[in-house]
Amino acid sequence: MTANEAAAAAAPVDDHELVRRAQHGETEACEELARRHRRSVFVLALQLTGSQDDALDISQDALLRFFSKLNRFDSTRPVRPWLFTIVRNRARDIWRRRKTRRAKPLISDGEEGFSYDIVDPTADPHQDLESTELRHRLWRALGVLSESKREILVLRDYHDLSYVEMADVLGIPTGTVMSRLHGARKALRDAYLEQQGGQGG
Repeated sequence: MTANEAAAAAAPVDDHELVRRAQHGETEACEELARRHRRSVFVLALQLTGSQDDALDISQDALLRFFSKLNRFDSTRPVRPWLFTIVRNRARDIWRRRKTRRAKPLISDGEEGFSYDIVDPTADPHQDLESTELRHRLWRALGVLSESKREILVLRDYHDLSYVEMADVLGIPTGTVMSRLHGARKALRDAYLEQQGGQGG
């Protein structure tokens, strides 16, 4: 094997190639796709529902649906927005069944259920406690927002989807994504300040 061939073999395979391989029956490709996406799918479900049980059910269902329809999936499309669309739709089903969902914060006092964030924790021990408290306050503020504001914020700020990908997940034009995101960030800021007694923290 030449050096170029060895480098190519060692390079990570992109999702499009994995989908093509999985469509041809390669079990390893299916396993790699599941490994790559199961955490982000679970985290999004947890962020939207506030329930680890619901998040586990939704994430498992999203992956099962993806693989059950894999042969009809366009391998040129990105995988994550398609999975996130399933998660979002299932989360909305749960929201509709919860009569008091707006009264329930994403985390309660003393609850660590939302330590599942995408941002890696810093290695600075002096900032760790302050950062944790800030994340908890932001989650409490996020929890009082409407579902549409909550989902657009987590898609952009915690999962780093592009505007085009967000439009795909939410089923709205890209321009609408931008305007909704602006309004959602303002609503989050207002909710955060309100829970802090009108003062930033």
